[in-house]
Amino acid sequence: MLLAAMMVVGGLAIAALSIAGIKAGGAQLMAQATQPLQGAPAPADQDKAPAESKPGGTRPTTPAPQPARPDPQAQKEGATPALPPAPAEKTGPPIKEK
Repeated sequence: MLLAAMMVVGGLAIAALSIAGIKAGGAQLMAQATQPLQGAPAPADQDKAPAESKPGGTRPTTPAPQPARPDPQAQKEGATPALPPAPAEKTGPPIKEK
């Protein structure tokens, strides 16, 4: 019991010394923020208003997106898939019917 009491008192003493050290040197331990980055001067093109948005319009894509796996007809015509074929699944021996 005496050993446990000594350990508790020692822990409280260490905590008190740590808190006192933080309060004494608090201003020196503060992290300093960096100055904000200054961007390049704005070109004259940025002063223009943005383009009008058209409701129901389609998004332009250049070039047009291609499917990762073309359909069989396109593969016969020479289109190659963008992804490699999926690995074969591991299978066990066939189940024998009784």
